[in-house]
Amino acid sequence: MISGDKVYLTAVEREDLPILRKWRNKEEFRKYFREYREISSEMQNNWFDSKVLNDPNTIMFSIRDIITDELLGCCGLCYINWVHRYADLSLYIGFEDSYIDENGIAEESCKLLFKYGFNELGLNKIWTEIYEFDIKKKKLYDTMNFKLDGVLRENYFYDGRWWNSFVLSLLEKDYLKIKSN
Repeated sequence: MISGDKVYLTAVEREDLPILRKWRNKEEFRKYFREYREISSEMQNNWFDSKVLNDPNTIMFSIRDIITDELLGCCGLCYINWVHRYADLSLYIGFEDSYIDENGIAEESCKLLFKYGFNELGLNKIWTEIYEFDIKKKKLYDTMNFKLDGVLRENYFYDGRWWNSFVLSLLEKDYLKIKSN
């Protein structure tokens, strides 16, 4: 368990899956995910068994309220490259249908995850891909000092048009600068 002031991160449990799937399948959330299809319980169980339980390159957490223990969302580090020490960031808040909330849950979850990734796992970089219409995540990651690594032009088709993808990253040295301020 990794604790903060508002939330704590803990291992995803099988009993978390139905509510995570419900949030994950919300049409207004699904557009932000690389896996754009609605996921079935079988698909989710296969993901849980193969990735969460058996893939050393994937570390996923349930985000829970520190006081009530209520499930708030999910975050993790995926596609971890142990040689080059980087990982892909995964994050969403399902609590109150917020996707990325403005109450600090997503921000504190990221800070806890970054501390774990950089300090415990020895990562050098945490990166993510977001779509240009994902204003909430862009704003969050900008406040956390993520830098734009590149633009994948017209990489995602949604709502009848092509959208760019932004590849963003936070390096350990930039994280340490933020942490020391």
